[in-house]
Amino acid sequence: MPLDSLTTHCRHCGQPLLGAATERGAFCCQGCAGAYTLIHDLGLDAYYDRRPAEAAAPAVADDADGADPLLGLPDAVAVAPDGSCLLRLSVDGLHCGACLWLIEAAVTKHHPEVQSARANLTTRCLTLRWTGTAAQAVEYARLVTGLGYRVAPFGGAGAGADPAAAQERALLRRLALAGFAAANVMLLSVSVWSGADAMGDATRTLLHWVSALIALPTVAIAGQPFFQSALAALRAGRTNMDVPISVGVLLTTGMSVVMTAQHGEHAYFDGAVMLLFFLLVGRYLDSRARGRARSAAAHLLALNQAPVSVLGADGLPQVLPPARVPLGATVLVAAGERIGVDGTVAEGVSDLDASLVTGETLPLAVAPGTQVFAGMINRTAPLRLIATASGEGTLLAEMVRLLEAAEQGRARHVLLADRIARAYTPVVHLTALATFLAWVFLGHAAWYQALLIAVSVLIITCPCALALAVPAVQVAASGRLMRQGILLKSATALERLAPVDTVVFDKTGTLTLGRPDLVADPTLAVEELELAARLARASRHPLSRALARAAGPGPVADGVVEVPGGGLRWRGPQGFVRLGSRAFCGVTDSDEGRAGPELWFSRCGQPPRRFLFADRPRRDAAAVVAELKAAGYRVELLSGDRAVTAQALAAEVGIDIVRADARPADKCAHLAALRAQGRRVLMVGDGLNDAAALAAADVSLSPASAVDVTQTAADVVFQGDSLAAVAETLAVARRARTLVRQNLAFTLLYNLCAVPVAMAGLATPFVAAAAMSGSSLAVMANALRLGGRKSPDGGQS
Repeated sequence: MPLDSLTTHCRHCGQPLLGAATERGAFCCQGCAGAYTLIHDLGLDAYYDRRPAEAAAPAVADDADGADPLLGLPDAVAVAPDGSCLLRLSVDGLHCGACLWLIEAAVTKHHPEVQSARANLTTRCLTLRWTGTAAQAVEYARLVTGLGYRVAPFGGAGAGADPAAAQERALLRRLALAGFAAANVMLLSVSVWSGADAMGDATRTLLHWVSALIALPTVAIAGQPFFQSALAALRAGRTNMDVPISVGVLLTTGMSVVMTAQHGEHAYFDGAVMLLFFLLVGRYLDSRARGRARSAAAHLLALNQAPVSVLGADGLPQVLPPARVPLGATVLVAAGERIGVDGTVAEGVSDLDASLVTGETLPLAVAPGTQVFAGMINRTAPLRLIATASGEGTLLAEMVRLLEAAEQGRARHVLLADRIARAYTPVVHLTALATFLAWVFLGHAAWYQALLIAVSVLIITCPCALALAVPAVQVAASGRLMRQGILLKSATALERLAPVDTVVFDKTGTLTLGRPDLVADPTLAVEELELAARLARASRHPLSRALARAAGPGPVADGVVEVPGGGLRWRGPQGFVRLGSRAFCGVTDSDEGRAGPELWFSRCGQPPRRFLFADRPRRDAAAVVAELKAAGYRVELLSGDRAVTAQALAAEVGIDIVRADARPADKCAHLAALRAQGRRVLMVGDGLNDAAALAAADVSLSPASAVDVTQTAADVVFQGDSLAAVAETLAVARRARTLVRQNLAFTLLYNLCAVPVAMAGLATPFVAAAAMSGSSLAVMANALRLGGRKSPDGGQS
């Protein structure tokens, strides 16, 4: 609802009005007044209805120094292949989907020439595309800042500190305080319980007051995240899970103070502080999961930030940003440098690390006429390229767009407990109110007696068990998986893993170790292997290293010459010796049906010798695939490798469905097709080319050996060479779903039984608090069943 009704808080950002702020009317500063007016003039007042109460708009600071940091934005504008301008801005102050809607709607409505405005909550990035000039970027950025947000070029230094990181640090401090207080208050409570019969009233009251001295400041400080969220919701005329939690904590603490002042026998400071500790554990773990789930798109964009050397008309190299390289320009790529544009090799022969596109760790030999893509790494020799695409036209930029689209869809997932809380919270409040009114008007009880009964209803229905139902299971599952080297990176990963019915594996580095090994050949002589290994030890090529590894330690030949794209040449005592590709070693016969990479070895007077290599599957790949299929999962292999290689591996590990020669866009399209069929898809991959597919799947796993971009896109990362982590994670997720449902069912049953007792006035606040604590302990105990013994579905329970 609009904030017009608020008289003590800013109508835009919701902050309290203090001092001179009241002179500006219902706004805390001129910036907020301007932002509110701009939103109203654009007809976007629905923003205040869309945003959650706890995600208030950012306060707009007045510009004190008059400096305009936006004047340099045109330099950050890229020109797309169709001539349109594109700009990525880092936006400070994004809190919720309402912020995204407001910015996108304001820019597109106010500027018709803007073709698209897409904001990403995970990356806090705004991508603008328009027809016109680069100078218009300043106008668009000023509109966004006028709405109350700070902007800077994406990846630049002006974006400011990450508010999520500051919030996480504050949560950790409050968690530490609550844990310290809970331990000490519990020690005092144990003293009271153990000596209840022999302890005098004065001693018991003293211990209660000491507990109060510890608990009261702890509740005031550690409970702030819940209290602030509850107040924000109430100010906006709404409710959320934090409202009854705050009421329960405050009532428990307040009644404990009153009973202590009256020398009562019971006080519940330990319960209030312990409850805050458990709730903060869940909230901190959720914050950590979201922090680890920072966008893979941001990491992928960083791969294409290095300047590009362009050969000018005068023959001199000129350094340009990748987005400003004109089509048809000659680009110089040194050995070891990452390619910044898509293009065609014009001069030079080299080997490229093409894992970004193909997912294969073996180098790609390139020569004049070969097409290359941005993000590939030139390994051995300098190259000259003719640029065919740059900036937003490259394959790397397309992968970024795929990732951003997938992450936007993933961010819409809401935890089950949050969905239940939306209906649970108002029911609790209405029940307590109905109880109070019934006892006053129907039971003719005194108002304070009716209030005491209503308080008992509120305490006994405090959604502590509901609030712990999911986090408790998540903590138990996370701990169990972490002990096996499996890290959950997303707060919703377990919930999305449980309904999975299709598992899609990448090949290289996932089903296999991503490391070629020499295939044993009984006809190979030891001296022949040793001579080839002497050459191989002089090279860092993966196949050469595999050959040297198979031969074991030994000498290195002197004077070995490495020919880029060909192989190794050495003049030995008996003449020239070569180790390399088929053509380099003079082999003319064709064998297109061969599976796996190869090296040829030739020397004078001897027939050429062929060394075959294989990227062997992980030791338990076949067993894990068989286990998944036995559990009812559909298992597929989705690879960018050649069909003959992919099918050979699939047959070895027992996978029946194979799709090969798949580029990143092809993988995303296939996963989208599976999801369109109603399937819940788990993607397991490790390569750069798998990052978009990992984000596009319902849920994703990645080995710890994967590149940083892939690990960032994945929901779960597992360590070691075993694939058993895939089956284990799925089994734990299914078991966790069962326990969550049991917890929620128990919570519902508990309320159905306890609420009538409290409404009838048969439960004092002490009994209500004991029942509330007991329900929370029951939920925690049920969650702890997730560790230890073997579960019926194959996981651990």
